Amino acid sequence: MTHIVLAFEDNRLIGDLFGQFDQNLALIEQRLGIDAIARGNQVTLKGSRAGCAQARTALEAMYQRLLQGQELHPGDVDGALRMAAAAEAQLPLPTLEPKSRLAFAQIATRRKTIVARTPTQDAYIRAMDRADLIFGTGPAGTGKTFLAVAYAAALLERGDVARLILSRPAVEAGERLGFLPGEMKDKVDPYLRPIYDALYEMMPAEKVDRGLQSGMIEVAPLAFMRGRTLSNAVVLLDEAQNTTSMQMKMFLTRLGEGSKMIVTGDPSQIDLPAGQKSGLREALGLLTDIEAVAHIRFNETDVVRHELVGRIVTAYDNASREESVARERRFNERNRDNGQDGAPPRPREAAAS
Repeated sequence: MTHIVLAFEDNRLIGDLFGQFDQNLALIEQRLGIDAIARGNQVTLKGSRAGCAQARTALEAMYQRLLQGQELHPGDVDGALRMAAAAEAQLPLPTLEPKSRLAFAQIATRRKTIVARTPTQDAYIRAMDRADLIFGTGPAGTGKTFLAVAYAAALLERGDVARLILSRPAVEAGERLGFLPGEMKDKVDPYLRPIYDALYEMMPAEKVDRGLQSGMIEVAPLAFMRGRTLSNAVVLLDEAQNTTSMQMKMFLTRLGEGSKMIVTGDPSQIDLPAGQKSGLREALGLLTDIEAVAHIRFNETDVVRHELVGRIVTAYDNASREESVARERRFNERNRDNGQDGAPPRPREAAAS
């Protein structure tokens, strides 16, 4: 049993740190199986050594965020706990500052500051800093697209790039958008709505609207990007698992000087016609050993939406694995019944003339 007493100097931040009715402390108790007892500007932690150490790291990291003028939400508390657990397990991420404080990777935009909530998100943000081509793959709810849009908006606001180009394959319409009413932007808008939602959260609405009108923010349907060179821009391709091999090669070869490309997708949710190879899967196999190309893999433990989403993703993944095992077992049994034992069929002998 470990007993730790933490004291925080700025009493004005205690309410936000502990949460309304101490809800943040209650979440820490629930996740770590310890007791967190608040009294004034102090909190007493009682429980296992590992649990108290993680709680201390998380609370100190949360307090530092409040000192920097940032807000705390329940999701941020959960994120601090995940990062503290990674540090306790001595994983390479998140990094530690000289004073043994967690150094969360951050993206600062005019409207808000986004802080990594999992070690994988931390790695993703740092990869976007160092690489020119970044692949972010994994299940829904892990922040792949949201963080990519936030990073692109930050570069655009700082003037590091001149344009933000958004693209997404319109698989549901078979890339034939002519039957939809309106101009090209109107035709492709339904497929880019998640990107727009994130963009309006990062930047003032009037600036987004002006950017769309001036071309500083451009919606570029994947089917119409051939022949272009995209320079001094952040180019974001979302739902990339639904690109064909030809589309992916065409897209990646648009990269010009001073640009970054961020490609996001979930290889487990391919909507292409049966027998059609996913361009994302092929690219990941061909390119990830190349310098200046980064691939960050998210999994169900990185889901930062409702807690239920992580369980849903796990259930589907388990079902997919079981189906794959059953399919392989049926194949082997069929070969065994045919006397092949997995060997390829022998060619027929030529008929005697």
